[in-house]
Amino acid sequence: MKPTSVAVIGGGAWCSEVIRQLEKLGFNGDIWPVHPKAENVAGHVAFASIDALPEAPDAAFVGINRYATVEAVAALSTAGAGGAVCFASGFSEAMAEDASGADLQAALVAAAGDMPILGPNCYGVINALDGAVLWPDQHGCTRIDSGVAILTQSSNIAINLTNQQRGVPIAYVATCGNMAQLSQAEIASAFLDDPRVTAIGLHIEGFTDLRTWEALAAKAFAKGVPIVALKVGASDEAQAATVSHTASLAGSDAGAEALISRLGFARVKDLTVFLETLKLLHMVGPLHAPAISSISCSGGEASLMADTAVGTGLRFPALTDAQRVTLGDVLGPMVALANPLDYHTYIWRDEDAMARAWGAMMADHIGLTFSVVDYPPETRSDWDCATRAAIKARAETGRPMAVVASLPELMPSDTAVALAEGGVVPMFGLREAIEAAAATTRICEPKALPLALPGKDRRSVVLDEGTAKQALAEHGLDLPKTVSAKGKIGLSLAAQDLQAPLVLKGCGIAHKTEAGAVKLGLQHCDLDVAATDMPTESFLIEEMIDGGVAELLIGVTRDPAHGFVLTLAAGGVLTELLADSVSLLVPADRNQVEQSLTQLKTAKLLSGYRGAAAADMPAILDAVEALQAYVLANVEAVEEAEINPLICTPTRAVAADALIRTAIKE
Repeated sequence: MKPTSVAVIGGGAWCSEVIRQLEKLGFNGDIWPVHPKAENVAGHVAFASIDALPEAPDAAFVGINRYATVEAVAALSTAGAGGAVCFASGFSEAMAEDASGADLQAALVAAAGDMPILGPNCYGVINALDGAVLWPDQHGCTRIDSGVAILTQSSNIAINLTNQQRGVPIAYVATCGNMAQLSQAEIASAFLDDPRVTAIGLHIEGFTDLRTWEALAAKAFAKGVPIVALKVGASDEAQAATVSHTASLAGSDAGAEALISRLGFARVKDLTVFLETLKLLHMVGPLHAPAISSISCSGGEASLMADTAVGTGLRFPALTDAQRVTLGDVLGPMVALANPLDYHTYIWRDEDAMARAWGAMMADHIGLTFSVVDYPPETRSDWDCATRAAIKARAETGRPMAVVASLPELMPSDTAVALAEGGVVPMFGLREAIEAAAATTRICEPKALPLALPGKDRRSVVLDEGTAKQALAEHGLDLPKTVSAKGKIGLSLAAQDLQAPLVLKGCGIAHKTEAGAVKLGLQHCDLDVAATDMPTESFLIEEMIDGGVAELLIGVTRDPAHGFVLTLAAGGVLTELLADSVSLLVPADRNQVEQSLTQLKTAKLLSGYRGAAAADMPAILDAVEALQAYVLANVEAVEEAEINPLICTPTRAVAADALIRTAIKE
């Protein structure tokens, strides 16, 4: 990552550009082109082979065809080179078109041995701190002293990000490509070893080797370096594109969301928020509280700020008495004091008064204060007072401050530079600024418990309800009192030890309700008649659970990309109707589960809605623990385990139905 010598293998336009970019960024080490025929490449004397180099290079850019790349990597490894970027494509990402791609990628990894390689199918790495660029195209990075590191599997997205005009100081950019050897998490971990890196941004197409991600999260938190993740694959189309792009496994988006949260990273959904979040983290770090202030000279802008923050988790605290006193003294009686604050223009051009007002909004309990200013392109001299006031307020209070242009194009680049030099964050767009601020509040300590990792893909079978319930009961799940019976005659006798009202269920039927294989509220004498039209000869008879205040679905699904996804949702007949769910990864502790349950729309029912009795929360948590315990005891085999509904009463949480799909023993 910080080479003093670079070998460039190949002599075409791509390799010449690598040399040009090294020179452009002021690389002061040795540059050694390698080409079997050319006397020089881009003005540098060329060596006929890797063996002819003066010594093993610290880093190499391999810009030749895929077959020759394997040979060159083997030669570099034998020579003791520090590492190589493998530019060529046509490896595992091209398996759909060329079945030999996977074998060629395996050969590449074998050729590398212990020498680290980036790619294949990637542009490489830019080190803007030391001027080391193994990059075959133009980019927008400049030399800086500290900044953020960005890693992406997409070289084109990487180019675009380096050319951003938002004032984000980029220290490193690396493209991961197919990640044949080095994973994204391992590369990010290496960047953490450079104290000049202030934050890391990851554009992720798929997760591999979850243990390395857990290690990265722990290391980043210990070093105080926040991580922002832009994970694609929420749509079916994006998942398909991911597979074809880098042969990555996208996995379910619910699993990705749960994993990113568990790792303590902040997830964002688009590139502009990605950049704004990194900039904010570089300049002020994560917000210490989700409380923000907004100041503007327009009521319309104040309303837009308030509306934009809805649903983000950010809040605008009411002004304190101390804030009101200071603001009233500065702004006078004609301004309605509130947060967001429309201060009108009574103090416009009075920089000291503006700074005092700004400072009053920047109270200790506020995580970040925004000043909304759009600078007109024709002449903005009359707007520069807002810039100077913001810088002055920041200097006097020491509190985090941002100036945001509601329209991104109305934040001039020189104004952004001046603000940043004054410690004020220049932000481009209201939505981007608000979402970036909200994202920083999600950065937290990663969960200490190691993830449960699923076994290999195998053929599976669905257990019948009785067997599934019994398997879960062995791990502590509360069940209704039940008997099994064969045949449609004599069911009342089989159920003589059960207390009515009763439930009759036909066994071996996937969708019992639709098939008419569930009858509720029966007396003993009703059982035989109720069974008559059911398409089965095997039955479960259960005592009905009375007094339920809510029904939940709790389920675990095997997700090869992320582990086991634990879903908590509104249950029973409301599951599909409400689409009310939250996802975690196994294992999740009781505090996580309880906190997640409060996020459901049905949470009010659990806590006692409109004077009704509350559900027994410890019993609900016990049920979730029982389900997780079953999964943890069967990680190699379980594909899916679900309880729906879990009937929640003031004294119990009882599994009325259960499903388990498990691998067939072979």
